[in-house]
Amino acid sequence: MNVAHEINLLVQEIQRLGSKNAEGQTSVKFGVLFNDDRCANIFEALVGTLKAAKKKNVVTFKGELLLQGVHDNVDVILLQE
Repeated sequence: MNVAHEINLLVQEIQRLGSKNAEGQTSVKFGVLFNDDRCANIFEALVGTLKAAKKKNVVTFKGELLLQGVHDNVDVILLQE
């Protein structure tokens, strides 16, 4: 899979699992995304896809890298719907 395609799939999954925050942006907790069965089947490297999406300003989250367990409550916010 190419990166652009994986980022598009990521956007769809954030929209499916997330909800609107106070600013009207779609947001989902990293733990919800990471532990979702559908996401696990789609993404070989979810963390890598998130990092690429952040670099392209499609999503934002605190920190550089998200790790399961440690960062489960970190919001992944969709910047481009």
